[in-house]
Amino acid sequence: MLDYVYERLTELFPEMVENRRYFHKYPELSFKEVNTPKKIAEYLQELGIEVRTNVGGRGVVGKIVGGKSGKTVAIRADFDGLPVQDEKEVSYKSQIPGVMHACGHDAHTAILLTVARVLHEYRESLSGNVVLIHQFAEEVSPGGAKAMIEDDCLDGVDVIFGTHLWSTVPVGEVKYGIGHFMASSDRFEIEVKGKGGHGASPHETIDSIVVGATIVKEIQQIVSRNINPLKPAVVSVGTFHAGETFNVIADHAKITGTVRTLDTSVQELIIDRLEKIVKGTCESVGAEYKLKYEKGYPPVFNHEAETVFLADCAKKVVGTAKVNAMEPLMGGEDFAYYLQKVPGTFFITGAGNAKKDIVYPHHHPKFDIDEDSMLIAAKVFVTSVIEYLQKN
Repeated sequence: MLDYVYERLTELFPEMVENRRYFHKYPELSFKEVNTPKKIAEYLQELGIEVRTNVGGRGVVGKIVGGKSGKTVAIRADFDGLPVQDEKEVSYKSQIPGVMHACGHDAHTAILLTVARVLHEYRESLSGNVVLIHQFAEEVSPGGAKAMIEDDCLDGVDVIFGTHLWSTVPVGEVKYGIGHFMASSDRFEIEVKGKGGHGASPHETIDSIVVGATIVKEIQQIVSRNINPLKPAVVSVGTFHAGETFNVIADHAKITGTVRTLDTSVQELIIDRLEKIVKGTCESVGAEYKLKYEKGYPPVFNHEAETVFLADCAKKVVGTAKVNAMEPLMGGEDFAYYLQKVPGTFFITGAGNAKKDIVYPHHHPKFDIDEDSMLIAAKVFVTSVIEYLQKN
């Protein structure tokens, strides 16, 4: 059966590319997706697939009922874009100013639509069911996964698979990881309230810039001096805003950043150290402060049996040599919420190609993918679905 399915996917590859390029041209930001879920639902409905819309807000869920009774496999794809200006000069360049698919979600969606079409065509041969989860708002916490789960998108699901096309991994390769695979993604915001004054009279002020700079310097030592070197962690400052003009000492500074961990005990240690550093630094000079810490997505934890199974399926598509384990990624993904509810795994499909100048990282204005990666991901998905249902 797989040979026939692979052949059909290859036949439909031009349509997959066409769909991906359409979504790339017309991206929509997280929690503002209107036309994208509408197009997804229409595509699935035209195939005759059972569809639920507005799942958890803006999600779309399709269900393919197989010809034989059995387990239920879910596949998830996200479809939101990013507030990034597309700087590529391609025919499918984003037509929405300041918004682009800089993370491959357009391709994820196109892959799942084609997979849905093929599995629906072969539904009488399926020994179970397939749930198609098209998720909104992966890029912005609290994300769409949690809301869709609360709206029963995983009802009856026994296992779930998801992939991320990865532009810094060569096309043709598939990467996986057992256990912690991606990090939690938290955000912090620090406001320092000092006392402003003339630049010529610093002794009469409490310089919020100096206080803020001291905080930035001190928190850089959390990972290097407080965390076990064998446990991954990241504390990064992303913004520092203070002052209005050259000769006035600023009375206010605002700092934002992110924390990434794979271990909740490490996460709590970082929170504790961050609070003590901000409090101690400000109190030592008489400044006031506010610290806001928001826990984002939890770490992605891949289940062992399902990950090994997925890797074996991928080997049938690209060959054993091209399927390898990789170190955990410090990026975040709300696919973590699905894996807290049902067994499954999240894997990486290589989508980079230096010969085509497809080398830019995710969220870059020139981000792109080698579209051949979509066919590979689609084949891995259908292999996983068919093999899992037959096996169980």
